[in-house]
Amino acid sequence: MPKKLYERELKRLQAQLVDMQAWVQSTGARVVVIFEGRDAAGKGSTISRVSQYLNPRVTHVVALPTPTEREKSQWYFQRYVSHLPASGEIVLMDRSWYNRAGVEHVMGYCTNAEYHRFLHQAPIFERMLVEEGILLLKYWFSVSDVEQEKRFRSRNDDPMRRWKLSPNDVLSITKWEDYSRAKDTMFVHTDIPEARWFEVDNEDKRRGRINMIHHLLSQIPYSQVERDPIDIPHRPASKGYERPPRELQNYVPDYATALVAQKSAKDAGEVGGDNAVDAGA
Repeated sequence: MPKKLYERELKRLQAQLVDMQAWVQSTGARVVVIFEGRDAAGKGSTISRVSQYLNPRVTHVVALPTPTEREKSQWYFQRYVSHLPASGEIVLMDRSWYNRAGVEHVMGYCTNAEYHRFLHQAPIFERMLVEEGILLLKYWFSVSDVEQEKRFRSRNDDPMRRWKLSPNDVLSITKWEDYSRAKDTMFVHTDIPEARWFEVDNEDKRRGRINMIHHLLSQIPYSQVERDPIDIPHRPASKGYERPPRELQNYVPDYATALVAQKSAKDAGEVGGDNAVDAGA
């Protein structure tokens, strides 16, 4: 997808997300959006685009760490319940209770009994959420084995993103078919009328993000909310306040000015060098 077209459409959709959030706040709606998929499928970057201009006090991104020993002894869904939205809130789940149907099952982190209990209970749990009035949307991000490996190698070569690559991520290359079977089984048991799975082809991240956000907006029955205009008052006249001398404050060193001066000196040197070459010629 051409970059300029992508950026223009993304901004338009993000503006609609802001309108949707305003509707959620004004109506007291509760929204849960689940982002699942293979490692390196682009879930996190899509969540970043969805939440970029939204109010973090209204729209919460939930990405839970490995459960504690205490949490392991609880009912499996228990630690997720506390993160469900209250009135007028949106929750974006970067992975969710579906960890049990995917990585926990494939990597042997849960027993077969726990796995099958999850497949039985998940549809019941989700029907309860929907009956309670929560708007629940579930997205599965798909990516090919070739593209996944390419993204893994890109992360490994990039010191700014290497933290996104874990030993479990790398192992998913060797367990590609196991994860495929787990996903197929999960869909059979949990793709229910009350909470359908929607698959996002994210081989091209730009297309995937646009498609996902557009679909999300189409699934929320929001309408334009009229917002009260905000009148910014005129600043009143001074009442004699005098700011303490600047030198008494402990300011952060002005690194930016030094950087600009350094660049200016470098540019001037390059120009001087060019002129010297011209003069010699």
